[in-house]
Amino acid sequence: MTQNNPARITRIVLADDHDILRQGLTLLLQAQADMRVVGEARNGLEAIKLVQEQRPDIVVMDISMAQLDGLEACERIRALAPGTQVLMLTMHESEEYFLQSLKKGAAGYIVKKAAPTELCNAVRTIAQGGAFLYPGLAKALIRAYVAPQSSPEQPGSLPPQRAELDKALQTLTAREMEVLKLVAEGSTNQEIADKLVISIKTVQAHRSNMMEKLGLHDITQLVRFALHYGLISPQI
Repeated sequence: MTQNNPARITRIVLADDHDILRQGLTLLLQAQADMRVVGEARNGLEAIKLVQEQRPDIVVMDISMAQLDGLEACERIRALAPGTQVLMLTMHESEEYFLQSLKKGAAGYIVKKAAPTELCNAVRTIAQGGAFLYPGLAKALIRAYVAPQSSPEQPGSLPPQRAELDKALQTLTAREMEVLKLVAEGSTNQEIADKLVISIKTVQAHRSNMMEKLGLHDITQLVRFALHYGLISPQI
C-alpha cells in the first residue's frame, strides 16, 4: 500500500562548517517524506544569503562557525525573515549557549549527539508552530526565571493581561493541562506521547490548542506561565 504524500513539505536550510556532517544531515532529512533541504551553508553569512534567496521554513544551524557564528546569524535571520524559524544543532550541551539561543530568537535547541529521530521530531515540532528543547535544558530555563537577580534581558515574557490569562487557563481541558506541564518541564513530544499513551499527532494537536488558547507564542513564555501559576516546581 502506497503512503499518501504529505500535504505540506517543510523546506530546510542546513548551516554547518563540517562538510561530512552537513552532507549526512542532508541525506537524513531528504529521506523524510515531509522534508526537503533547499540549501546548505558553511557559515552564518552563507546561511543568511540562502534564507534571503530561498525563504525556508526552518534553518538547522550550528553555533560555532567561521565568519559569522550561529547565534548572530540566528538573530539576523529572525529580523530579516520572521517566517523562518531557527533550530540550533550544536555540540554544546551548555545552559549558557541554550539561553543565548533563545534570546536570539531560536525556536529549538538540540545537541549533535541526539538520535536522528530526535532531530526529525524537532524539525516537525517547529514546523507545526511549536518549540523544541533538548531534554534537561528546560531546567536551565526554569532556573533563569527563578534566579534571585532576574533581569529584563531574560528570554520571553508573559502577556500583561492577568485577568485574560486567568480566564484562558480555565478553558484548558484536563489533557491540555497535562501536556502543558510536561512541555514546560522539558519533555519531548515522544516522551509525552509515551507517558500519556497517546499518539505524537495528538500531542501536537494538544500543544497547538493549548498555546492558542493561552495566547502564548514560544516555549519561554510557556515556562514562565507554568511557573507563575504553580503548574511546575522551581525546585530542580
